[in-house]
Amino acid sequence: MPNAKLKNYLHLHVLVFIAGFTAILGKEISIDSVPLVWYRMLIAMLLMFCYIKIIRLKIKVDKKTMFQFFGAGIIIALHWITFFESINQANVSIALAMFSTGAFFASFIEPLIFRRRILGFEILFGIVVIIGVFLITQSEIRYINGILLGISSALFSTLFAVINGKFIVKHNATIISFYEFISGVFFISIFLVFKNEFSREFFQLSSKDWLLLLILGSVCTAYAFIGAIHVMKQISPYTVILSYNLEPIYGIAIALFLYPETETMSPNFYYGAILILCTVILDSVLKNRKKKKLNT
Repeated sequence: MPNAKLKNYLHLHVLVFIAGFTAILGKEISIDSVPLVWYRMLIAMLLMFCYIKIIRLKIKVDKKTMFQFFGAGIIIALHWITFFESINQANVSIALAMFSTGAFFASFIEPLIFRRRILGFEILFGIVVIIGVFLITQSEIRYINGILLGISSALFSTLFAVINGKFIVKHNATIISFYEFISGVFFISIFLVFKNEFSREFFQLSSKDWLLLLILGSVCTAYAFIGAIHVMKQISPYTVILSYNLEPIYGIAIALFLYPETETMSPNFYYGAILILCTVILDSVLKNRKKKKLNT
């Protein structure tokens, strides 16, 4: 039994590492952020469909639920587009540091959707996160476009996570993800058609891009989604959420190792990033303690 538990914890941290590595793939893939996300969601959708067929999962849902899933799919597509564009406009470190501000948005979005009052420490932590962002912006003003895109990405990510938190109570996570991927591909396809970008050149990618996109769509998306579902059945949601807060740390560390010339930032950046990350982790710890008190 202890070995099985250790195996699940290791699996969880592999998934967190994969999440952090996603930013590296975004930097390495040469195509723009919109087609990148289109390919990512298409590959993940096809692989998820194969998985559904293999396990013979019934995916039929009513129209109202389907449209709700489609709405969430558009939000996750916007999250990924703004995230990868943040990397393009700035770098991996900026994108991941700004991604951590999601806890600040969650403090206001979650009470609104779940109709609960805002906790006092959430407001305090929100102010601390704003100070962290100010420190980063002050020292890295040349990356202001990337910073704003990264903050937008965090907002979309938080909104998606909170909405999915309501879906998961009633529906299978694989079915939710499958419809969200369909929605994302459809939404981006309409945008690309409108921009007249579906051409022969659109599908003529380098071998390196095809390989990295396959890794992104399979390992970092389809497998990561299914793996996270499996892990949450074995490990408490609190531990999973707390562990995923390490994603920016893993990603920034990998980026510093691979790209020291472009990823080494000013001291104020690291002060701000550490402030944000510590606040996010402390927020998770306090909420878990509060939840335990309510359950006892």
